[in-house]
Amino acid sequence: MLLFKGLRKLLYRHFKNMRWQAVFALLLVYGLSSWLLLSYAGETSLTGKDFLYWLLVTASTVGYGDLSPETTLGKSITAFYIIPFGLGMFALTVGKFAAFSAFQWRKGVMGLKDLDLQNHIVVVGWNEQRTLPLLKLLRTETQQNLNRDICLCVAEEMENPMPGSIEFVRALTLNDADELERASITEASTIIIDCARDDQTLSAALNIYNLNASAHMIAYFRDESLSKLLKQHCPTAECTPSVSTEMMVKTAMDPGSSILHHELLNATTGMTQYSIIMPENLPEISVRDLYVPLKENYGATLIAVDLDNDGKPEVNPTLEKRIKPGCAIYYIAENRLKDLDWSAITAS
Repeated sequence: MLLFKGLRKLLYRHFKNMRWQAVFALLLVYGLSSWLLLSYAGETSLTGKDFLYWLLVTASTVGYGDLSPETTLGKSITAFYIIPFGLGMFALTVGKFAAFSAFQWRKGVMGLKDLDLQNHIVVVGWNEQRTLPLLKLLRTETQQNLNRDICLCVAEEMENPMPGSIEFVRALTLNDADELERASITEASTIIIDCARDDQTLSAALNIYNLNASAHMIAYFRDESLSKLLKQHCPTAECTPSVSTEMMVKTAMDPGSSILHHELLNATTGMTQYSIIMPENLPEISVRDLYVPLKENYGATLIAVDLDNDGKPEVNPTLEKRIKPGCAIYYIAENRLKDLDWSAITAS
């Protein structure tokens, strides 16, 4: 009994660590030896063009019965070699494939895989209070019509918080270019950085800017001085400060302001703020020429325009201001405008 248990442990350890090359080699040896033994037994009907088919259904004990050995020696070889060893090889291969599939899925959940993405959104860092709601809102926005992948890249020891909905990379550090590239950081179009501490956010932002300066980078800071420091080194970065204090003051003076701002920021309920870029091939128009058609035809309200393309939109512009092609236009609507008829607007 002790000998049997020791042998079983030895075989289990050996097959557990067996590589795919060894499995394929065993399958080849098993198939070749089966063919040679059947040929020696004179089973000409089994060693022809249907040999692989018969071997598979017999070794797996499916046994359709359309082909079978005719000689006594052939029946003995099938009963004592092909079926027992074939069943073991079949179970080994299926088990190996199942374990490989489970491992690959586990790698994705643990963030150990290298991703190959383009034009995607990368969220760098993990904040217990904000990151998960942020990911859910991003998922809602991208599902509407943007169809962009979302990737979370963290240095914390954690698993994918939204498996099946977002991609996930767990890096050793957020300051290593090779680790960040596992999230295809150089191919990302939007990068949001929000770490647990402002110094981590600043360090990650500076490193990421050197890797991908063309991406739209947003960094969240509690300390406004650090956001100014980042702007000095990364002029195109957009720094988002904490507005909790300002929101409390605004709500105190104008009750309902917090609810209003929540509606404008939340894509799942009520009217939401969106933006659109005026196409380059159109003539410039006035705010008045765009404001009225947006309201009448699309139920949208124009609230701001980035007239100078400097990332600083002008809120509530006068109706006489001119909007040039390439300007970002900010509006409030129930849904993002996907089929805006610019030719009809500019022709009026």
